[in-house]
Amino acid sequence: MGFTRPNPSVGAVIVYNDTIIGEGVTSAYGGNHAEVNAIQSVKDTSLIKESIIYVTLEPCSHYGKTPPCADLIIKYQPKKVVIGCIDSNCLVAGKGVDRLKNAGVSVVVGVLESECIKHHQRFFTVQEKKRPYIILKWAETKDGFIAPLSKEKQEPVWISNQYSQQLVHQWRSKEHAVLVGTSTVIDDNPKLNVRSWIGQDPVRIVLDRNLRIPKTATIFDASIQTIVITGLGMKPQQREKKLVFEEINFSKNIAIQICKVLQENHIQSVIIEGGLQTLQTFIDENLWDEARVFIGDKEFKEGIPSPNLNRSSCEQMDVHTDVLKRYVND
Repeated sequence: MGFTRPNPSVGAVIVYNDTIIGEGVTSAYGGNHAEVNAIQSVKDTSLIKESIIYVTLEPCSHYGKTPPCADLIIKYQPKKVVIGCIDSNCLVAGKGVDRLKNAGVSVVVGVLESECIKHHQRFFTVQEKKRPYIILKWAETKDGFIAPLSKEKQEPVWISNQYSQQLVHQWRSKEHAVLVGTSTVIDDNPKLNVRSWIGQDPVRIVLDRNLRIPKTATIFDASIQTIVITGLGMKPQQREKKLVFEEINFSKNIAIQICKVLQENHIQSVIIEGGLQTLQTFIDENLWDEARVFIGDKEFKEGIPSPNLNRSSCEQMDVHTDVLKRYVND
């Protein structure tokens, strides 16, 4: 995940007499799709005719960066193709299945469908909701605070442990962008990159209504693509290669407008990392798909309270001394 955008990360296996003889996943954008990689991994392609091809998402039926996967499958005439879920992209949307059936290939659709939809949920969110997949993330103390009322240095006050922090970097490597508000940048001067994991740095999205963030902030170091969302218009000559300014109206429906900007910039998923005002804005406008909340073992006694999610049921796991709770917006 994180390398195939804007394509979904599909998986495919080819099974002959209950033995996997080929497998593939989607290559980086512009490369082969999963079905192609699976077929090319088979040593004796004559066996494909007596095999079953399993694929998490409907094979494409149109020309993009690569030829249609459905046509390649038809060429080898497998015994059956088992598809997890239908592609909601209007360029596919059942046409891949129809093409296979019209060519005489037996097709089964909907096996492990809910699991496959969940796996491809970022892709489906962009296609169906016309916005990126949104993950809310914060860490809070045992007594429910996300930050102290004041601090001496311009750096984060860590609530979660080093293992949780590394896990966040793993998440960043998989998602397209990370978003923070003005106060987070001014107070912490974050890098918002992937340092404790291997992978691509996410696009940095920063809210700065009145352009208060100093130009010396790390987010302006041109090392990573950065989008600043402001309430002040920017002239074209003020735009740089890795720095884009986008304007919205901060007086109403902020989250909806942000989603529109992200969609226009082809952002497929985003982690909202705070602070309180930014997180609560997305919660209040009900524009979020999941929330990941770390509960640290510290207490502040007083401070900035955690967002009000108003949810009770969640999955949870221990991350050493922290507890990670994951909420899903149904």
